[in-house]
Amino acid sequence: MAGRVPKGRFVRGSRMGRLAAGQAVRGVGTRLSMIGRPEQARQVLAERATLQAAQQFVTVLGAMKGAAMKLGQMLSVLDVDLLPESHREMFRVKLAELRDQAPTVPFEQMRAVLEADLGPLGRVFADFDETPVAAASIGQVYRATLRDGRTVAVKVKYPGVDEAVESDMRNLAMISRLWKSILPSAADEDVLDEIARNIGTELDYVREARTQHRVATRYRDHPFITVPDSVEECCGPHVLVTEFVAGKSFSEMRQLPEADRDRIGELIYRFYITPIFADYEFCGDPHPGNILLAADGRLAFVDFGLYNTMDGVFVEAERTAMRTACEQRASDLYDMWVGRGIIDPDAGVSPQECMEYVWAAAGWHLLDEEITITPELATGAVVLAIDPRAASFRGMRRQHLPAEHVFSRRADLFTFAALGQLVCTNNWHRLAREWLYHEPPSTEIGRVTAQWRASR
Repeated sequence: MAGRVPKGRFVRGSRMGRLAAGQAVRGVGTRLSMIGRPEQARQVLAERATLQAAQQFVTVLGAMKGAAMKLGQMLSVLDVDLLPESHREMFRVKLAELRDQAPTVPFEQMRAVLEADLGPLGRVFADFDETPVAAASIGQVYRATLRDGRTVAVKVKYPGVDEAVESDMRNLAMISRLWKSILPSAADEDVLDEIARNIGTELDYVREARTQHRVATRYRDHPFITVPDSVEECCGPHVLVTEFVAGKSFSEMRQLPEADRDRIGELIYRFYITPIFADYEFCGDPHPGNILLAADGRLAFVDFGLYNTMDGVFVEAERTAMRTACEQRASDLYDMWVGRGIIDPDAGVSPQECMEYVWAAAGWHLLDEEITITPELATGAVVLAIDPRAASFRGMRRQHLPAEHVFSRRADLFTFAALGQLVCTNNWHRLAREWLYHEPPSTEIGRVTAQWRASR
């Protein structure tokens, strides 16, 4: 990790600084190495059994439809270079197949889906470009013009995709056996039920239209972020119509200067992470394909099929656990996790191991230093968060992640992974303190956003 986590100075004026400054200065080298632990992730992925099972896993997914593409999108943000060199190309090819396996459906078949929901296209659209502009996991996206002159994006489900995804979910038990052989703690029955339930919600375009309208209303006139509104009167069970956003793709953003990428990184953090703790709701699909840099300079976010609300009790439990790890209170964290049934008191897990596990997966929120997030660093966090087979985490394989936390942790980890693809730098802890300790913003973006919110 040398060179990837620039040194900086600790800010001691805060409550956490007063509590932990001495210990933090002595242990900063250790804590820097804990974040992500790419070398330990590399060891996990290098195991022969893991490689064989993972190869079988991606092959089985190749026979699936919408769910496979969704999983392929999720996995595509990870750094394949952590795999042994002999297997990298195979995994790149397999994951590309999963990510890009959108069905080739003639427009006439897609028109049938459109008109079944909306009636003849001429009643709704003044113009409709039959060439798709994007492929979603369960549908195709087109550009069109409404009769009132508005330019819109029209997402249309592939014919039969509802049945295909439902079939995939019925096969989830078989997939879980393969997944469990790769990442043991990721196939808990409650966790899989939560995954199935949430992926199923992506099929509900009417629900997504309502959700997107609510989120778009929340961000209307935001100084830095925009969410295209849905056109609910033009939406149906198989068609979702929203405002069209023209702008730079994520791959184009990756080519921008460092300062621009750092700014975008902060906005991604504020959109995907902060609402979990500020609003008890969040978008569960932080994927690069859902982020655009609009022509007016604001960052646009699309795709709200996986949008979750979370009981405040569970959110506050997460916030308390993060604070406890941040303040190096290992015994308190251990007692909390035992009390909530997350770890078995007979599993031989130590309080220090609990704290180090949190730091490996979520230390980017906790370390009061500038951190440059790279693909390798992010992949290490994802792998170790869901597969604690690294030597120091061996006892954690018996942990039980409550189902209600599955998608909030997914949102956190895959936001980290997306930021790794962007390769951006920030003192992420300074951003986290706004929701971790309810402190005022420390950045210009944060201050302007707070003023905008207060004026509404």
